[in-house]
Amino acid sequence: MLNVKITFLLLVGLCLGMATEAIAEETTDAQREITALIEFVEKSQCVFHRNGKMYTSEQAASHLRLKWSKGERYAKSAEAFIDNLASKSSWTGKPYSIECKPEAKRDINSWLKAELVNLR
Repeated sequence: MLNVKITFLLLVGLCLGMATEAIAEETTDAQREITALIEFVEKSQCVFHRNGKMYTSEQAASHLRLKWSKGERYAKSAEAFIDNLASKSSWTGKPYSIECKPEAKRDINSWLKAELVNLR
């Protein structure tokens, strides 16, 4: 009887472990894409416009990492990260934009989504 209980508990633990691993794999894909997007911003050498001020690409990447760490629950996918965290100010609601010479200033949402397509 004891062996049956131990076997049952081992099977339950194994099933829970497999379910957790499957969930972790999904999260890993989103995290990998979000990390790549932030690195893309950082390496871009573009000017980042946020709430009426200009920032370097390194400052922009740092800001996006901070927003992601504080609002991870709003970024279950790379698209959600772009739409919910990376595209506008959480405080003012104003959209962010990016300026990469020689291109004109454009919204960061479409810029990051185009890069996401390239990543995939």
